[in-house]
Amino acid sequence: MNQEIRERTKWFMDARFGMFIHWGLYSIPACGEWIMSQKEMTVEEYRTYFEQFDPVDYDPKKWVKLAKEAGMKYAVLTAKHHDGFCLFDSKLTDYKATNTKAGRDLVREFVDACREEDLRVGLYFSIIDWHHPDFPKFGDRQHPMRNNKAYENEEIDFERYLEYMHGQVKELVTGYGKLDLLWFDFSYDDMTGEKWKATELIKMVRSYQPDVIIDNRLEGSGESHGSIATEHPLFYSGDFASPEQIIPPKGVCDEKGEPIPWELCTTMNNHWGYCKFDHQYKTPQMLVRKLVECVSKDGNMILNVGPDAKGNIPQESINILTDLGKWMSKNKESIYGCGISKLEKPDWGRYTQKGNTIYAHVYETPLGALPLYGIAPDKLDKITYLADGSEVRRGEAWNTALYPDIAFISFGEDPVFTYPLPDEKDTVLKIELKE
Repeated sequence: MNQEIRERTKWFMDARFGMFIHWGLYSIPACGEWIMSQKEMTVEEYRTYFEQFDPVDYDPKKWVKLAKEAGMKYAVLTAKHHDGFCLFDSKLTDYKATNTKAGRDLVREFVDACREEDLRVGLYFSIIDWHHPDFPKFGDRQHPMRNNKAYENEEIDFERYLEYMHGQVKELVTGYGKLDLLWFDFSYDDMTGEKWKATELIKMVRSYQPDVIIDNRLEGSGESHGSIATEHPLFYSGDFASPEQIIPPKGVCDEKGEPIPWELCTTMNNHWGYCKFDHQYKTPQMLVRKLVECVSKDGNMILNVGPDAKGNIPQESINILTDLGKWMSKNKESIYGCGISKLEKPDWGRYTQKGNTIYAHVYETPLGALPLYGIAPDKLDKITYLADGSEVRRGEAWNTALYPDIAFISFGEDPVFTYPLPDEKDTVLKIELKE
């Protein structure tokens, strides 16, 4: 992996857990962030939401505090999504939060809130724009006017669009202090790479924000890791891969098989933007285990919330994040700064590792003693429950004698008996090995 990328992403790889926030005009129809495209709405039809937008409860300090209490180390807000509406005070358009009933720069308040809580701050920016008159419409794969014959022979000036898009990115990287992360979205079909004047764009970004880390979606979307995984990535290939709603089976590696930075982006329910009828929420247990899986494959997880039209994070999301925070408060050591273990994945859960310390994440109640696969009894220095620091009982007994090369532990007094896990979500054992 490129040494410059390695140094830039060190904080990111240590952080492991972040909050994504998808929020904008689409919170009013409350059917997800793609409603303008799905309903093939004209700019005029969609404008009704611009006129209604009045997030009277917007308080990013509450959002950021919730993220921090959940154990998240960074947060990323949609400064502009595909519908073209800006949460920031862009000087290049009137289609922005300052011209709604909100009447203020919502991105600035978010950025300030992150810094107050010492959270790394990131901004999402859509490089596509369904509101701009010079963005391709008829025949485009997802533009709301893709099937509207009135636009079939429309003449547009795409260069003018690119000037606008680059200009807005410049506003973000020059107007809000030091940014830690830029999340571009997204490329598709022939709309990739230099179609966006990507080299020029990133040179401009780096001239103002040399340390900001950038995703790989100028080159390709979530389904492609592109040349970021090669020895000589393109200038705009990005610093990390961004698989969406899927954890790569073996993580993400470069052409030499070495791990590269990557981040799972995933929703709590099945939508990114607020969707009032979607109550298919993932359980805290599942999300803890998916976070652990990402870390065990040397990756991050950024978990999304979709605030409603008033600016409130749904109560279901708050409950889940609060639950995650309780687990993280006791077990964060097995997440932050951890990565792939030198030991193979055990049947009962997963291993993460930091230096000479291995963290066993136990998901399944063992029948009798738990085998610590890959660890010989004479290599164990000490083993404790990470949640409270108490000693874990050794589990070697008459019925483990056939396996002298494997260390065993017991969750109760008698290693031959079966006991429930102390934490059904994920019981974490801290295993310190002898040098």
